[in-house]
Amino acid sequence: MEYDFLIIIGIVLFSVVFLFGFFFKDEFFRERKKVKKVKEKDRNKIIKSSNKKLAINPRDPDAILALADLYFREGTWDRAFKHYSMLIDLCPLYPSLDEFEISLNYGISALQLQNFEEAYKALMVAKNINADDPRLNYNLGYIEFIKKNYEKASVYLTRSYDAQSENVQNTRLLGISLYKIKKYSEASILLEKATEYEPDDKDSLFALAHCYCELGNREKALLIFTHLRPDTKLGAKASLMAGTINLNQKQYNKAIMDFEIGLRHKKIDLDTRSELLYRLAVSYVRLQEIERALNLLREIQGINPNYKDINDQITKYQELSSNKNLKTFLIAPTSDFITLCKTITMDFFTQSRVKILDITIIKNQYTDILAEIDTKKWEDIILFRFIRSTGTVGELVLRELYSRCKELRAGRAFCIHAGEFSDGAKQFVEARLIDLIPKKDLVKLFERLSLKRN
Repeated sequence: MEYDFLIIIGIVLFSVVFLFGFFFKDEFFRERKKVKKVKEKDRNKIIKSSNKKLAINPRDPDAILALADLYFREGTWDRAFKHYSMLIDLCPLYPSLDEFEISLNYGISALQLQNFEEAYKALMVAKNINADDPRLNYNLGYIEFIKKNYEKASVYLTRSYDAQSENVQNTRLLGISLYKIKKYSEASILLEKATEYEPDDKDSLFALAHCYCELGNREKALLIFTHLRPDTKLGAKASLMAGTINLNQKQYNKAIMDFEIGLRHKKIDLDTRSELLYRLAVSYVRLQEIERALNLLREIQGINPNYKDINDQITKYQELSSNKNLKTFLIAPTSDFITLCKTITMDFFTQSRVKILDITIIKNQYTDILAEIDTKKWEDIILFRFIRSTGTVGELVLRELYSRCKELRAGRAFCIHAGEFSDGAKQFVEARLIDLIPKKDLVKLFERLSLKRN
């Protein structure tokens, strides 16, 4: 019984609502139409009234201002620009006209029409009247940003940001401007805020990741760069950055994948393509895949023959490809390098007994081996220094070697290097018991070792 009663109540309420809607629906729609007509009516009224005044006086300031403001609010920039241009000339004649607002709106209209020169002139006039207005500073900052004057842009945009910190576009432009002038800490704070509002803003994400990278937060940077790798516009550069981070962290296979993803993009500028190929070659060198690296270096040589030290690199790795011992000496893992150095030490003096006393590794740059050498004619303690580079060794390294000799009471030293020695280094050892073994002599040592093995 109670259930039936509830059903009856529900039917009655539904009927009341239905009848109410039936009788009042026409009135509801009439009200909506009325609101719309009022807005349209106001617009037409402004235009009609202004045109009537202008028919009497073509330079009527109130009529021109009414039309200028109307078109400005609507975003009809060409008409707004035209009417504000007329008002600019009238401002000196009519003190009641707000020269600041007219100059500002005229400048913004010109900016929207990409007439940057006229926009800048008008905004500078407005700046002389009120330099603190946030709209003014934002638009001046935007023009400087477009012109890539990022230092000036950051000044204007900072003033605007201080007054309206929730303006997303202002925040974004200021963040990128600070990033461009290498103020990475301040830029990262603003770019984080901008990307929270607009997570799909790829330019801001890329700049933020670069800031993280410069600030040492490479894990965060790597996440963003990896996310941006597929992007058609920024993907190649993002892949280059991601690969470089992985390369520096000795994640060579991951780096190779990043660089290869970057190279799959169709539209890549020449320098970015060359750098992707160059660092991909470096990754293969670190994995000791010299032939692959050489093929990539030759590809760079074909498209960009003067890029970096490409010709020297090709010569170097061609030689490494044909000389296994030199390859081990320069780029093999430290354990293999040490093994080779011990072999050279043991075989350096023919028909001798050799006892290795100590091995010291200095930051993977060079290795010192202290050995006791016993031959038929003499017996002494010798210090061998093996330097892993192909550059030029100077006097400073030899001075340090000489001090170490005295410290270890070694009677003699040999400095073995896969490059050359400077004139200063050669002069330093003339009166000292230190012998220099440059690359040409090192290669002869390798040949002797190979003959002995055969």
